[in-house]
Amino acid sequence: MTTRPYSSVWSDLAPLPFSQGYLQAGPYRTRYLHAGGEDKPVLLMLHGITGHAEAYVRNLAAHAEHFSVWAIDFIGHGWSDKPDHPLEIPHYLDQVEHVLDALGARKAYFTGESLGGWVTAKFAQTRPGRVDRIVLNTMGGTMANPQVMERLYTLSMEAAKDPSWERVKARLEWLMADPSMVTDDLIRTRQAIFQQPGWLEACKANMALQDLETRKRNMVTDDDLRAIAAPALVLWTTKDPSGPVDEARRIASLIPDAQLAVMENCGHWPQYEDTATFNGIHLDFLLAR
Repeated sequence: MTTRPYSSVWSDLAPLPFSQGYLQAGPYRTRYLHAGGEDKPVLLMLHGITGHAEAYVRNLAAHAEHFSVWAIDFIGHGWSDKPDHPLEIPHYLDQVEHVLDALGARKAYFTGESLGGWVTAKFAQTRPGRVDRIVLNTMGGTMANPQVMERLYTLSMEAAKDPSWERVKARLEWLMADPSMVTDDLIRTRQAIFQQPGWLEACKANMALQDLETRKRNMVTDDDLRAIAAPALVLWTTKDPSGPVDEARRIASLIPDAQLAVMENCGHWPQYEDTATFNGIHLDFLLAR
């Protein structure tokens, strides 16, 4: 394991003019991190399952030079509202649409990791007029691997039942190619979320997509991918725990206007694990004309 200098969520954010707060997005109180002038085009950053806006703390500064960047907590996640029912893709799509409405944005750029990529793909397919360009970062929703689903469910529910340091650490380490990327500060940030009253029930709700039958009715089909009109970047990694690079190639081959980028030696959070490489690939695509 690599020994790394201590890093902090705060050290990523402190040099950056940013705000943290809550939007009333339709019925959903939605927590956000925001950076960048509001005269710039909107870029929504959407995290993965049981995640939160801090997944993007290392990306806000570079992107805020060009965009009004909003990293949000999905409903049932982070510090956003926790609905008392199983959460499926249409619920997240509804929240995202209300977020755009609350921001007064007719359309936006999207980048989504894992669950966030799943939601981004479905949003682009079903609401094409509200999407400019999209990035699908180790996206979920095209595969239903029982072993991956079981591992993710077990790690998440164990941490929800007992949000101890070690269990939260184990859940975060699943994301990284190199477990030493999981800092004490990142563990404490997620532990605070997992220690909220009612988190166990919230985690059960957001784990609904790990149930095979529920997942099947929410999956992104090949026809869904073929229907995406927006320019898309499918970004994958060589050590992603959710699926192989071949799946990324397949996804990119089905979206009419897609390109593929593969990052080396990263897991499920390339935007955090190799920020400089990610930001370069990401901005080259988002700013292309």
